Amino acid sequence: MKKYAVIFAAVFVAVSALSAFAAAEDPIGACIYKYDDTFMTNVRRAMLAEAERAGQDLDVVDSQNRQPLQNDQVDTHISKGVKALIINPVDRTAAEPIMQKAKAEGLPIVFMNREPYAEVMAAYDKIWYVGAKAEESGTQSGQIIADYFKAHPEADKNGDGKIQYIMIRGEQGHQDATLRTEYSMKAMKDAGFEIVELGSDTANWDKVQATDKMKGFISAVGIDNIEAVLANNDDMALGAIEALKAEGYNMGDPKKYIPVVGVDATAPALEAMSKGEMLGTVLNDADNQGIAAVKIAYLAADEQPITDETLGYHVTDGKYVWIPYRPVTAENYREFMK
Repeated sequence: MKKYAVIFAAVFVAVSALSAFAAAEDPIGACIYKYDDTFMTNVRRAMLAEAERAGQDLDVVDSQNRQPLQNDQVDTHISKGVKALIINPVDRTAAEPIMQKAKAEGLPIVFMNREPYAEVMAAYDKIWYVGAKAEESGTQSGQIIADYFKAHPEADKNGDGKIQYIMIRGEQGHQDATLRTEYSMKAMKDAGFEIVELGSDTANWDKVQATDKMKGFISAVGIDNIEAVLANNDDMALGAIEALKAEGYNMGDPKKYIPVVGVDATAPALEAMSKGEMLGTVLNDADNQGIAAVKIAYLAADEQPITDETLGYHVTDGKYVWIPYRPVTAENYREFMK
């Protein structure tokens, strides 16, 4: 009996090793535009957690904000025999050649967070996009500022009935930066306010760059003239707050407070809200974006249909999964803290 038990154990180990090797050689390949983006870090964690929960293999790499590197990484994934791709492109205009690479191999491909152009999405039957409608986040961030000014007339420092604001934009040409900027301004106007832009510049989603840009705005227009700051993401909002704190603002003195709003509802932003440093943000649901992208990839790799029922998310036009935004304010921010 011992002999047969040893043989059985050896066979079991060999089969298990072979299965593990096969899984390792045939994973889903994913590229994240850069790992040190706070929001995409949260998306990546959700992706890896979902893959682990499903017992699937996910190979994720850091494209370091370099499109040529990401192009090479896609080639490497394909040469390794991946069964599907998940791509968070560095440059949305690079989506087409990446899609063509997948199409040539018959590989399902899921783009996320940076939406390919419509003609790219229409050119292949195994392509999907997971993201959120940026205009929603712009509208909600503008509404948070408008609601604050309605509740706090003293926020209008010069009493002119207008909101004098600074806009810190994300990345030049990124649809989220464009739409968040446009719709946040529209929301303030729709709420009945005249708005005056004292300064606007890109900070590439980066906290340090935003701090530097905000310091420049303070020097150029004077901190006493700034009544609000809107940033296209939380990292940049937090960067702006660092510049304000250097001037003694947003540190607890109600007479030295400028409302700042971001987007993403990252943990550092929620912490800043808990300290009264930041007015609000908008939840960009990293968890559900990551989960949906991984689920689509594995379903498509197994040649299963991508529907509301199989995926557990609403699928628009058979190709798009839109994860809704949610406003985060002093009243509800604790719900989002983990």
